[in-house]
Amino acid sequence: MKTSVLRLLQGGACMAAALGSPALQALPWTVQLTNAAGKPLAGAAVAVEVSGRSSKTSTAKAEMGQRERQFQPAVLVVQTGTAVSFPNFDVVRHHVYSFSPIKVIDLKLYSGTPAEPIVFDKPGVATLGCNIHDRMSAHIVVVDTPVFAVTDANGLAKFELPAGEHRIKAWHASLKTPSLQALPQPLSVGSEAQASGAASKLVLSE
Repeated sequence: MKTSVLRLLQGGACMAAALGSPALQALPWTVQLTNAAGKPLAGAAVAVEVSGRSSKTSTAKAEMGQRERQFQPAVLVVQTGTAVSFPNFDVVRHHVYSFSPIKVIDLKLYSGTPAEPIVFDKPGVATLGCNIHDRMSAHIVVVDTPVFAVTDANGLAKFELPAGEHRIKAWHASLKTPSLQALPQPLSVGSEAQASGAASKLVLSE
């Protein structure tokens, strides 16, 4: 079985411009995720666990749609406790399922939107499929934080973070694991930052 390690290669950039009021304590911070060969990882989930932020929600809602016989989005990141709906926008019916440990799903053949959303109450990764269309696949990544993003084509995820030490977790489909990988050491965000923000480069290796 392959194991994956997430490690910090470069810390935050040099910080210079002082922030004034407490309201400006949220600092721009960019995380870049690459594989061991240095190739950017697009479509990766990155979560930042910020001290003092709630780990769960009872009000958040999200949507995993089905269009043109594909799940949209391919990777959906939600906070633990989020209610996710599964609208079918196609003219054909779908049968959405998941056997993942964090949430077993069995939405039998349907069109439109099921009456009840599904609450994802455990952190981890749920892999989705369709019993009718084998090429349909997607992932719902559930994290214990409201601070998360999906990396772009350059492997970049951008955040606004308060000063302090925060824990970073990440996941990519290439890892083929139902859990996120955690950075061994916390991300240290200073109380001052350049106007352009700061950046951390992370490597996700198999």
